[in-house]
Amino acid sequence: MAVLKTLYIRNYAIIEEITVTFDSGMTAITGETGAGKSILMGALSLILGERADSKSLFYPDQKCIIEGIFAIETHPTLQQVLETNDIDYLPELCIRREITPQGRSRVFINDTPVTLNILSKVASNLIDLHRQFDTLELQQQEFQLEIIDELAKNEKQRNAYHETFLLWQKRKSDLDQLRESNKQIRQELDYHQYLFNELHQLNLQEDELEQAEIELNKLMHSEAIKTHLQQATYLLQESEQPILAQLKQVLQLCDQHVQQVPELTSVVHRIQSCLEELKDIENEIVLASDATYYDEERIQHLNERLNDGNRLLKKHHVQQTKELLQLQLVLEQKIAQATGADNDESKLAEEVASLYASLESLAGNLSESRKKVFAGFEKQVNVLLKKVGMPNAKLEIMHQTIGYHQQGIDQIEFLFDANQSGKAQPIQKVASGGELSRLMLCIKSMLANAKALPTLIFDEIDTGISGETAVQVGLIMKDLGKHHQLITITHLPQIAGKAQHHLFIYKKENAQGKISTNMRKLNDEERVEALAEMLSGKKPAQQSKEIARELMKN
Repeated sequence: MAVLKTLYIRNYAIIEEITVTFDSGMTAITGETGAGKSILMGALSLILGERADSKSLFYPDQKCIIEGIFAIETHPTLQQVLETNDIDYLPELCIRREITPQGRSRVFINDTPVTLNILSKVASNLIDLHRQFDTLELQQQEFQLEIIDELAKNEKQRNAYHETFLLWQKRKSDLDQLRESNKQIRQELDYHQYLFNELHQLNLQEDELEQAEIELNKLMHSEAIKTHLQQATYLLQESEQPILAQLKQVLQLCDQHVQQVPELTSVVHRIQSCLEELKDIENEIVLASDATYYDEERIQHLNERLNDGNRLLKKHHVQQTKELLQLQLVLEQKIAQATGADNDESKLAEEVASLYASLESLAGNLSESRKKVFAGFEKQVNVLLKKVGMPNAKLEIMHQTIGYHQQGIDQIEFLFDANQSGKAQPIQKVASGGELSRLMLCIKSMLANAKALPTLIFDEIDTGISGETAVQVGLIMKDLGKHHQLITITHLPQIAGKAQHHLFIYKKENAQGKISTNMRKLNDEERVEALAEMLSGKKPAQQSKEIARELMKN
């Protein structure tokens, strides 16, 4: 629960600067016509998230500041909204709105800059503002259903249904997508299987085609290779002046003079190393020569493998063996996916069916719970409507069951008949602004016992009523004020007299000769005077004062 403690307004409309302190319970705000009561509501609207206008500045060259301070008790919903948006959740919450002369607007909640969208979400948990002709939410079927759920205490059932509905909707969408995907997979399965079989039967090994190219090239030139290698061996070992023999002779000639020419020591070692290296080279050449021979059968085999492999390389627009092997793996995965598609689809279909069964049960229970309060709601509202000056008015609930939606399977509409015509119609078509306002007051008074409402502010919703009707409206507000903070702007003494606290709005002239709005809290005697003036005008008679005292007592 949250309570508005103070409202600070500077440089707004005809308000130069005021600080208004509010208390718990019911507070009435009265004043002369044009004193600025509607201006106060305009300022409140700005900290509730309405758009700003720089034309409404008292001094056009200075910025406007509107600041509301709220005392916060336990408020899980508000806490969740604040924490979701990285705003500190503190015992006191401060909303500050600034408007520059250039028309720029800034919003701060607990000194954290926020957007108007976030401000609206936060403010909706703090203040419920009702102005005449400003009851659009009552005309919306979703809001009407929320009213029934509050009275039926359906919060847990509704949340359980909502969560199940969203999950069912998500999994149903997943199933539709899977079915469409599986349909495509099944259509492509035969083709993928054919491509996979083709690759699988060729049974390519890693880098096989590249290695086959190298081996085939060697086999095709085997005779020339063998001849040249044999010639190399001959030059190293068997010619008239073999290279190895000549190098041995060089070694002997140098070795004879190592003692006389010490520098030759390293030369001798190097010649010895060269001899060893040349012997190894000769052995390698001999081995290579022995391994080189013409193999017609092998050539034929390699040509066949390369022909088959190159055909698939060209077919699949790739260039290497590893790309064909990767394609084979991908095709294998697609075939496996297609093979398991029916199983996956069947499992998901079972999950969707199970969620639907849960949804059906939750929706049925929620609907039955709602139906149980329809009659009592209609009866109680109609009793209250008589009290607030609409003795012939009647509210009915039209209910029908429709397909599953986020709020269940129910669709309701409030029907209204103001004059016992027997032709109840949707309230947005037949109810006037004043009737809607009083209807909302009746409903709010019923909801007050079912949930913790935010601060309720009523702006002249008593227009068009008087006498005993005004007294009854005041009593309903007084009763609401016992459990919730309620602020009402009124021109009726019957309503103002029922308030625990009374604020008076008036105009005064500042040092520069400009008229500005001010406000002060009235004590008991000042309240009697103000109520008496509301009854009979300036300089009220003693009888009016006595009536005022009676209004305050009752």
